[in-house]
Amino acid sequence: MMLHPELLRAARTARRPLGLATALLAAVTATHLAQAVLLALVLSRIARGETGALAPLLAAVIAVVLVRAALGRAQRLTAVTAGATVRVRLRDTLLERLGALGPTAITGARAGAVRATLVDGVEGVDAYLSRYLPQLLITAAVPPLLLVAVALVEPYAALALGPALLLALFGPRAWDRLLARRGKEHWDTYEALAADYLEALQGMPTLRNAGAVGRVRERLERRSAALHRSTVAKLRVSLVDTGLTDLAVQGGTVAAVLVACSSAATGRTAATGTYLLLLLASECYRPVRDLSREWHAGYLGVSAADGIAALRTAEAAVPDRGTVTAAWESAPEIRLQNVHFTHPGGARPALDGVSFTAPAGRTTAVVGPSGAGKSTVLSLLLRQRDPDGGRVTVAGTDTAAYTLASLRRGIAVVSQETYLFHATIAENLRIARPAATDEQLRAAARTAGIDEEIARLPDGYATLVGERGATLSGGQRQRLALARALLADAPVLVLDEATSAVDERGQARIVRALASAGRGRTCVVVAHRLDAVRHADHIVVLDAGRVAAAGDHTTLLAGGGVYASLVAAGHTAQEERAA
Repeated sequence: MMLHPELLRAARTARRPLGLATALLAAVTATHLAQAVLLALVLSRIARGETGALAPLLAAVIAVVLVRAALGRAQRLTAVTAGATVRVRLRDTLLERLGALGPTAITGARAGAVRATLVDGVEGVDAYLSRYLPQLLITAAVPPLLLVAVALVEPYAALALGPALLLALFGPRAWDRLLARRGKEHWDTYEALAADYLEALQGMPTLRNAGAVGRVRERLERRSAALHRSTVAKLRVSLVDTGLTDLAVQGGTVAAVLVACSSAATGRTAATGTYLLLLLASECYRPVRDLSREWHAGYLGVSAADGIAALRTAEAAVPDRGTVTAAWESAPEIRLQNVHFTHPGGARPALDGVSFTAPAGRTTAVVGPSGAGKSTVLSLLLRQRDPDGGRVTVAGTDTAAYTLASLRRGIAVVSQETYLFHATIAENLRIARPAATDEQLRAAARTAGIDEEIARLPDGYATLVGERGATLSGGQRQRLALARALLADAPVLVLDEATSAVDERGQARIVRALASAGRGRTCVVVAHRLDAVRHADHIVVLDAGRVAAAGDHTTLLAGGGVYASLVAAGHTAQEERAA
């Protein structure tokens, strides 16, 4: 009878269908009771030899059975509808929450574990709410009422049924805490195995190249064995629970039968009362048996409830308290003013008093050696984190003043790690703008330098790219992601190593196209290869979390320092590749 607050909260999203499913289940239970009364009358008349008046009673029994079949079917359909409603709304809530939290929301969580919660855990919640919860309400209401009815017929029978009923209902509760602990251990082990399997599948090429497939297989075998042990441990406790319930049910039924027989032998009850006692004793325990069955069906939901609650209540890295809608009519100016930021657990500041301006409608490049703070600047601009000190403004307004959804809609991002979905090229592009025309798709692809390659594919823009763009090269995936960002037509375009997988010639072509297409939007470009940024209107050089220099390519190169060193290092790398 464990009631988890998270599961009750989910039930509130489908009050009406769950209420109707419970009402129909009560009606089904009523037909069982009606059948018991009618059969008691039939048997008593047979015992007295009054067989001539059985036809109406038997017809009534058949009618009750038919009504129960119809009510049962309606109840199951209603329960399925209620469960589907809960599943859809709960998954929508969790996915919306994960989307709002951003990439830093579940740091440390593994994709396979989150998938297990969103898929298997929510399925368990469905069974718990649509099957177990209605049965729990019926079990709480019907047996006590039947016990009163039995007491009116034969008080001694009620004395025999009562203790057994209390034992069947409350005896297993002694194991609830142990069962909850076993259930959590089982779910945690299941999550870990699901995460390992997903990680192994995604990283199979790397494992194969490293010759590590055998070692990973052994680890998965150990995880599987651990899951088996935790499953058996949970089943042991569950079987004790079930055994105790069955013992109480069978013992109580036998006691009721003995009392009924004694009552009939001594003449305290007539034939009708005796048969009614026997049948009501069985019906008294039917809800308990049904509850035990539905409990096992929905127990997965209880096990996963803590994980669901953790996802739903996960704290965002930044609060979404902004009230301003980021609806910029033209390309905005971006400004960082004396920004300080240290990553959680970091030994030194990632940004230490950084100040620079990205002019409206122009291209600003942010460069510097690894660890200089380039990615941190972008994460603050996108409000994945808030600065510890200083201000980050867009169009003169603090980023914290904007609603997160509107801020991120106004900034199109292409990162080094691109993601393409198992869909056609056109469908992947239209994620940015569902209503985009074919010509708009081609225009964005031309700017990203991928249109000609798409045209050479067998199905053109209707070509299926496979999960994570598996059928495309790294450079093609990056250029498709770039085309998708351009298609979004956001006032701000952020390119974070967006052409790192493209060769130098292709990169130069894309940079020229972006310089032309980028007018009218503010572009912020982060790149290690300086050929990608030498034509930028403004270049900011970061070093050890500070602004080391700022200007255009010619000025910075003439001034020496960090930028000149980066350029020289890039030329040396090119010469080594050429050699």
